[in-house]
Amino acid sequence: MVTFMPVLGYVYDMSLEQIRAEISDVDRKIIGLIAHRQQLAGKIAKIKIAKGLPVHDEGRAASVLQAAFDKAVESRIDPVAVQNIFGILIAMSEDRQHEFSGDGNLP
Repeated sequence: MVTFMPVLGYVYDMSLEQIRAEISDVDRKIIGLIAHRQQLAGKIAKIKIAKGLPVHDEGRAASVLQAAFDKAVESRIDPVAVQNIFGILIAMSEDRQHEFSGDGNLP
C-alpha cells in the first residue's frame, strides 16, 4: 500500500499496523512532554510562592492559548481543538501549582 504523507513531503509504504505503531509512539512522546510540562509547573509554583504571586495568571493563559491557536492555524490543524487541549494543559499546570502551595490533592 502506498501512502502519500504531505506533511512529510514524500511517498512511502506503510501498513495500517505500522502507522498505528507510529501513532502510539507519538502518543507516548506527548505523554512524556505533558509530564515534563507538569514538572516545570512545579518549579513555577515554587517561584510564585516565593514571590507571593497568584497561581492563575490571566495574561499568561491568554498568551499561551493565542500562541497555540496561531501555531495550529500555521500547521493546518483545528485551532479551536488545539486551544481546548491547551486549556486543559493550563488547568493541569494550575492544579499542580495549587498542590505545591498546599491547596491541591494531586499525587
